[in-house]
Amino acid sequence: MVSTDRLLAFAALSFLLIIVPGPSVLFVIGRALAHGRRAALTTVLGNTLGAYLLVVAVALGVGSLVERSVLVFTTLKLAGAAYLVCLGVKAWRQRGSLRAAFTGEEAPPHSGLRTLWEGFAVGVANPKTIVFFAAVLPQFVDREHGHVTAQMLLLGLVFNLIAVLSDSVWGLVAATARDWFARSPRRLSAVGGAGGLTMIGLGVTVAVTGRKD
Repeated sequence: MVSTDRLLAFAALSFLLIIVPGPSVLFVIGRALAHGRRAALTTVLGNTLGAYLLVVAVALGVGSLVERSVLVFTTLKLAGAAYLVCLGVKAWRQRGSLRAAFTGEEAPPHSGLRTLWEGFAVGVANPKTIVFFAAVLPQFVDREHGHVTAQMLLLGLVFNLIAVLSDSVWGLVAATARDWFARSPRRLSAVGGAGGLTMIGLGVTVAVTGRKD
């Protein structure tokens, strides 16, 4: 299996990558601002499941196709960006529903399963994570010890455990700020719009950044 030195080195590199806010973190923050703590943590869970699916893909050899093919990578990236923009536009249009939820008025439902799926979709289409798993993860595998697939799955699990902790903190902090906004109907509508604009901006950023080849 993976040596302790390799495992610690990978964990340190993963931590440095994760603490820098990327698409996943910004999406969690947007969900926290729009729907609160529960939605933020559900989003984190979905995001982690999506990211780990990428680990499985890399471990089985599919990740090399994404890493080597500009067309496949770009298609996946643009699909994720378009999805983020659509969610952002929807959040902007429904920004008044936040005030309705706090005043007892009827608001459009946002189920836990739907939130989980949205987090999953963002996690599996995150360009930063795709590149990291496809290009960096295999470098920490000790092929002389065998069980290459198992080593990759273990390293990916370490990455995702760190991500769960980090993303949860971001989400809870953002949800706490939302509680302050909730004291005023005008602030509440503003935070709904801010969450939508954040996701739109994130989608645009994802679309225009990434691989240059």
